[in-house]
Amino acid sequence: MENQGNATNELIEKADSEFRVKHYAGKAAKVVTGIAVIWSIFQIFTSSSGVFDAMTLRGWHLLFLLVMTFLLYPATKKSKRHIVFPSVIDSILIILSILSISYVLLNYKAIVLRGGFLITADYIFGAIGILMVFEAARRVVGNLAILALIFLLYNFLGPFIPGTFGHSGFSVNRIIDYLFWGSEGIFGIAIGVSATFVFLFILFGAFLSRSGFSQFINDFALTIAGRSPGGPAKVAVIASSLMGMINGSAIANVATTGTLTIPLMKKNGYKARFAAAVEAVASTGGQFAPPIMGAAGFVMAEYLGVPYTTVMIAAIIPAALYYLALIMVVHFEAKRLGLKGLSKENIPKAMEVIKKQGHLSLPLIVLLGMLFLGYTPLYAAVFSIAACIVASWLRKETRMGLKDILLALEEGAKGAIGVAVACAVIGVIIGTVSLTGLGLNFGYSVMNYTNDSVLFAAFLVMLMSIVLGMGVPGVAAYVIVATVGAPVLVNLGVTPLAAHMFVLIYACLSNITPPVALASYVAAGIANTSQHQVSMTAVKLGITGFILPFFFIFEPALLLGEAAYSKSILPSITAAIGVISLSAGLQGWLLSWASNIQRVLLTATGLFMISPDYITDLIGIALLVIVLAWQAATKKKAQDVKPSGT
Repeated sequence: MENQGNATNELIEKADSEFRVKHYAGKAAKVVTGIAVIWSIFQIFTSSSGVFDAMTLRGWHLLFLLVMTFLLYPATKKSKRHIVFPSVIDSILIILSILSISYVLLNYKAIVLRGGFLITADYIFGAIGILMVFEAARRVVGNLAILALIFLLYNFLGPFIPGTFGHSGFSVNRIIDYLFWGSEGIFGIAIGVSATFVFLFILFGAFLSRSGFSQFINDFALTIAGRSPGGPAKVAVIASSLMGMINGSAIANVATTGTLTIPLMKKNGYKARFAAAVEAVASTGGQFAPPIMGAAGFVMAEYLGVPYTTVMIAAIIPAALYYLALIMVVHFEAKRLGLKGLSKENIPKAMEVIKKQGHLSLPLIVLLGMLFLGYTPLYAAVFSIAACIVASWLRKETRMGLKDILLALEEGAKGAIGVAVACAVIGVIIGTVSLTGLGLNFGYSVMNYTNDSVLFAAFLVMLMSIVLGMGVPGVAAYVIVATVGAPVLVNLGVTPLAAHMFVLIYACLSNITPPVALASYVAAGIANTSQHQVSMTAVKLGITGFILPFFFIFEPALLLGEAAYSKSILPSITAAIGVISLSAGLQGWLLSWASNIQRVLLTATGLFMISPDYITDLIGIALLVIVLAWQAATKKKAQDVKPSGT
């Protein structure tokens, strides 16, 4: 097991620099742990007490973040990973970070009182702060740092760019003023959500993990689906979706749950690339699955100025259809291959699981209850963290001691670094978009190029969301596309909630979309198979996620709350039939093996019925009846035919 754990760590580190960290020995290790624990306690206290104004909270958050980043993340791939003390370079960077952010904390109010007028020292420390953020981003989220650098250079190069995207250019002082001291730069909304919602919910996930919740989810999933055909794959879908929505990282989720689920699926008879793809797709969907949505939903609520419950309810149908499609795909594949479920002796009894571990679901009940009662997500998160500890104490086997609590505080702080650094450097992107008018120019260009076609514009925004989301943590990816892409759709008449849900889903799906597809890459490594094959299979399995957003931007009924709930019932039912038909067409099995013509008809049925229109629904039903009657009439003959391929 130790060798498997080491192999998994190496795999995830190779896939994403966010997980390449240094390991300290002796007193230095205790110091790093102490800083992480203090940071977590600080975030809990400030989020629940409201003692700091927004700028002060963001400043302290960024200070802790930069210090922890330079302590934990190596400067290069060749840097020593097991050390006793920080290197000289890291120590200098830590000092510079403390000086620049401390300067902000000590002088920001004075700058406000003098009307925002900056002196030479303000520009110097601002420049140092920007450089520290870029260096932190280079170490943790390298691709995003390059993207942010391109945006930064755009501020200077505007005069040399012809056409719509050109601008007059800005001085160094103006750029520092806007990106560092302004409200839409590094200290803007992106680091604001990191300092509040994102940190607390990552911390909440760490406490859930330490309390044994992940084991409960796995055991509970086994009781639900373990004995059905292809049971291990269905267990992987259920467990990975639930854990993915909590930790908010498809890559980390694949690396943790995938080490258990992928070998189990292979042992059950699934091909390696299929097993890896199932895990990658299931883990990816967790980032837009309610009730937690990997914390991205809280950011969306902040952007839209609506209660989080509005966003959470709106995500129910898209997430449910996404996972229904995946469940049916693995079911049809199991039937096609003649796979069975797990034996009875390998399945825990449902009542025993609930009796022994059911109390661990209390934190989620507390979270949902407080959200629906109207409490803020921050208060709900703080009380849910406390509920994790209390719930664990209800049984001796799960009881969290002081050591477990400290480890959860440490793991939460360390786990938040990747997203937080991404949010910090995204401030440069958001600031540039605002300063240069790039957002308005981009929206105008898209509308002009597409001749105000919502469908064509949505296709371009989809591509942009996938590209900008590649290699970026889910929440950070959403912040980028919400800034650049969502306004384009809103200006064309799409409702704000539908537009933001549209870009969120595609930003998340970048985890399985070639050529980057980090979730697929990690899953392929665990399955010991081709990354390219896994990525292509994952796109096929997650096809509902790629199709559905195009329908709900035209039909609000597919987002609960955007229309009267009664109007959502029929579109939801027909869409569910549609995704089942689509899954059957993709895998070549419905009641029995499907011929090529039947697969085409089933795929067409899926597309017609996902579309919330009476005429397309009737066409889809007619096609489905034809296939069902065809298969029923020839079922015995079809079952005698040996299927080939996938």
